[in-house]
Amino acid sequence: MTLHFTKRIASELMGRGINAIRIKPTAMDDAKKAITRDDVRKLISDGNIFSIKAKHNISANSKVLKRKRSEGRKRGVGRRRGSAKARKGISWEKKIRSQRMLLQELRAIGKINSKDFKRFYLLAKGNAFSNKASMLLHIRDKGINISDDELAKANENIKNRYK
Repeated sequence: MTLHFTKRIASELMGRGINAIRIKPTAMDDAKKAITRDDVRKLISDGNIFSIKAKHNISANSKVLKRKRSEGRKRGVGRRRGSAKARKGISWEKKIRSQRMLLQELRAIGKINSKDFKRFYLLAKGNAFSNKASMLLHIRDKGINISDDELAKANENIKNRYK
């Protein structure tokens, strides 16, 4: 057929674009004579048709910047966006959602009643607990016994609910 046909079939077989396909000058006649996909496959396996290496963007500058930032450079006052609290640590949304989910699960398995749930919920909303562990410590200090097995069960239920 034609070289264009051969290149098109080769690009489909090799998963590359037509412009990346090359034919060796010594195999031009064979490539013109190829009329089936099997013919093109044979030329590819013989090495007469090949694709050039895929290009990748060189990220040398970003690697240099990353290394400098890991050393503490380029983090001055002029580079900063947001307050110090906004730039550090876990976000408020992740923290409060995890605490609320744990409270809901403890209420669902019957470890805390609705009155205690409301009290701890409002404390969590008021940022009284820095994390789930401090909230559990506070709940246990109030006389509510939650074993590690029950806590593991609650966490497993949370994972299953939000898959």
